[in-house]
Amino acid sequence: MELRILSGRDVAALLPMDACIDLMGRTMAAVSEGRARFPPRAVMPASPGGFMAWMPGSLDDPATFGVKLLSLFPGNPAAGVSSHLGLVVLFEPEHGRPVALVDAAELTAVRTAAVSGLATRLLARPGAGDLAILGAGEQAASHLAAMLAVRPIRRIRVWSRTEASARAFAETQAARHGVAIEVAASAREAVDGADLVCTVTASRAPVLAGAWIAPGAHLNVVGASRPDATEIDTEAVVRARYFVDCRASTELEAGDWLRAQEAGAVGPDHIAGEIGEVANGAKPGRVSDAEITLFRSLGVAAEDLAAAAYVLAAARARGIGRTAEI
Repeated sequence: MELRILSGRDVAALLPMDACIDLMGRTMAAVSEGRARFPPRAVMPASPGGFMAWMPGSLDDPATFGVKLLSLFPGNPAAGVSSHLGLVVLFEPEHGRPVALVDAAELTAVRTAAVSGLATRLLARPGAGDLAILGAGEQAASHLAAMLAVRPIRRIRVWSRTEASARAFAETQAARHGVAIEVAASAREAVDGADLVCTVTASRAPVLAGAWIAPGAHLNVVGASRPDATEIDTEAVVRARYFVDCRASTELEAGDWLRAQEAGAVGPDHIAGEIGEVANGAKPGRVSDAEITLFRSLGVAAEDLAAAAYVLAAARARGIGRTAEI
């Protein structure tokens, strides 16, 4: 039985952002149509400062099932290591044989940003191009690539709680993409007048206030994937048409949503729809230029499985990766 092992470098070579955005469009539609199955993710403390998570699931097309096994160490970036490390294990559906081990860090970085790219394509104003990124880590870099793939970006501002990190991000990513990136002194300064905002921090307390958001802006809220953490305040939730990747996950894990509900500021009908429902035309996206749209990303196993299956098929076609007999 052959098992193909694909490194982060392999994933980066085989999963370009534009292709992954298209793939996530099909995947999120499948999620909303019931053609993907996945229980809530499970997380447990694994060591001081670290957690272990597992996310199983299955897809109808391509027919596959598997699990993402992940360690979550928020302090890793300070040591130059990704905060999310692990593997996606894929199985074939006929006999249940394991067929691939895929690096989860690179896969997560690309697929997470690709879903935000999909949401931006579907919800942001066509001419939106003033981008603010709150956070300067791995997801900030992948989200910049995703935003450049779907909108004509004309201005980029970045803010981080650590100014040195923001400056390093600006220098590295400006050279990588051939764009100018400004370093903002505060989160409020970064988002002032921005019509695209990506929050990709590890903060457990709000870094973005709803009062700062410009009319007509689109937000991708990506960090703080625990019920006791939130990157945005309740006013931001209230002001926005609120879209999600998976309603059930949001109701369990999205700290900003849970806080807004507990405060009585919103009810269940404030969720405008899943992004897959916008992708397949079941729900409307943006309905006016002035409204604020918000996509709340938590990530679901279907995204990982679809991306891993795509990478495996490309690796087999191009003879990439190592194989082992087990």
